[in-house]
Amino acid sequence: MITATRPRDLLVAGLVTAVVVHLLVRLTYGGLPAIPAPAGVTLGVLGLAEAVTGSLLRARIRRRPGTTPVEPLVAARAVLVAKASSLSGAIVAGAWLGLLAYVLPRSTDIVAAAEDSVGAAVGLVCALGLVAGALWLERCCRAPDDAESDSAR
Repeated sequence: MITATRPRDLLVAGLVTAVVVHLLVRLTYGGLPAIPAPAGVTLGVLGLAEAVTGSLLRARIRRRPGTTPVEPLVAARAVLVAKASSLSGAIVAGAWLGLLAYVLPRSTDIVAAAEDSVGAAVGLVCALGLVAGALWLERCCRAPDDAESDSAR
């Protein structure tokens, strides 16, 4: 049985990654290429796609009028994609956070750090969007019996 993704696990993965990346950036920042502002936008698009897919699947799983039922294997695959995306998004968000923690304090003194701050902030927001979209997709794929038992708690 697949259990729901715990936000605590995602937070731990993100924070560990943030610390490791921050230490690596401290050692190698001078040799890193510039971070373009739209560097992390792809993750935001993926998060949006997962949120939309979740909403569409939710209607089909709940057998709303005008929708076709979802094959159980399709829903299971969607849950696996959502779990992988949420963990990946948390790790990448941690990486952007580690970079941002290094460049943001230096952005007033170093021009490159100011430019990299924008890219890191965009990347962080978009990675968090992927996590949110993935968690929504996972939630939408719950069977109606699971959703009712959650609301009773």
